[in-house]
Amino acid sequence: MSRIGKNPVTIPSGVTVEVKGSIVTVKGKLGELTQDIEEITANVEDGQITFERPSEIKDHKAKHGLYRALVANMIEGVSNGFTKELELVGVGYRASSQGQKLDLALGFSHNIVLNVAPEVKIETISEKGKNPIVKLTSFDKQLVGQVAAKIRGFRRPEPYKGKGVKFVGEELRRKAGKSA
Repeated sequence: MSRIGKNPVTIPSGVTVEVKGSIVTVKGKLGELTQDIEEITANVEDGQITFERPSEIKDHKAKHGLYRALVANMIEGVSNGFTKELELVGVGYRASSQGQKLDLALGFSHNIVLNVAPEVKIETISEKGKNPIVKLTSFDKQLVGQVAAKIRGFRRPEPYKGKGVKFVGEELRRKAGKSA
């Protein structure tokens, strides 16, 4: 369960990691993230952060790997950032963005307007002859995934024609439909 927790996380240049009690704060060029780690101790030494668990209880082993992975994602996010791309497959499906408002036309009687958190940057790409793409970028991996899942949830890809909102590169299970 906790083999991941034993691996140290290297801190790249330009990123500072502070541990105060059970709160880990990571600052970088893209932003600042904090995480409360319960029952696990974090130590910052010579460009690496290591995590130790108090005992071999199953819950401690699970949290050991969890918090190590969360802090590693925080360090990756504030230094490089995370990007998710969604593709709108279907006739008449469109996307446009004005600031932090995303306007989606997904075949319903009305457009869906989504207010996105200010930490997430939205970019819509519409080229003639290609499906529209919504590009989400942020330093917070959890927030990007949550917003992407919410957008995908408005019109999930259906298995017969593949119409709907899907991640770029996502493989869909297709069904044959009625056989003659």
